[in-house]
Amino acid sequence: MFADRTDAGRRLGAALSGRRGGSVLVLALPRGGVPVGLEVARALDAPLDVLLVRKITAPAHPELAIGAVVDGSTPQLLLDDQLVAATGATAEHIAAEKARQLREIERRRQAYRGTRPAPEIRGRTVIVVDDGIATGATMRIALRALARSGAARVIVAVPVAPPDVLELIRAEADEAVCLRTPEPFHAVGFHYDDFDQTSDEEVVRALAEAGRGRD
Repeated sequence: MFADRTDAGRRLGAALSGRRGGSVLVLALPRGGVPVGLEVARALDAPLDVLLVRKITAPAHPELAIGAVVDGSTPQLLLDDQLVAATGATAEHIAAEKARQLREIERRRQAYRGTRPAPEIRGRTVIVVDDGIATGATMRIALRALARSGAARVIVAVPVAPPDVLELIRAEADEAVCLRTPEPFHAVGFHYDDFDQTSDEEVVRALAEAGRGRD
């Protein structure tokens, strides 16, 4: 068990210590991935930022992701065509969901970055951090978006993930570092003593701390 996200991040940072140096950038998936990413960034003496990804959900099934939209100068919409067809998601539903999620991405961008520009990704080693992976849908879509952004190398780093899902992630990243791959998996929160929801305020504070550490 991990005590909390900070504990998980410190352990993950230790496992990633060999990647220290160069043009490394740590991108955390908010909100829960940010406290983990802060500790990884500290361990690697690397900058920390957020990768803003929001799921596009199926009609009448808000827990099922049929795709996602990823923030950027031109936001990227990625869809699972098989799930779109299977759920009967119409073009109108997808357009409405995309607009709704882009509004939330804009809210988070303003809350987390303010006027600070997004980091340059092209040519860098990007370490994508979350507090764990369950289905892997959001992470896989984030990786596909990064592949289009010109990153030199993309490494996924998470404390815990199911072994079968981790194999899917490995196929879409240059490398995947995961501390625990339990079977049966249950859920990400099952592997933490403290898995309270991370607030926007905690995200902002973590990003500020990461910036101060590099001043």
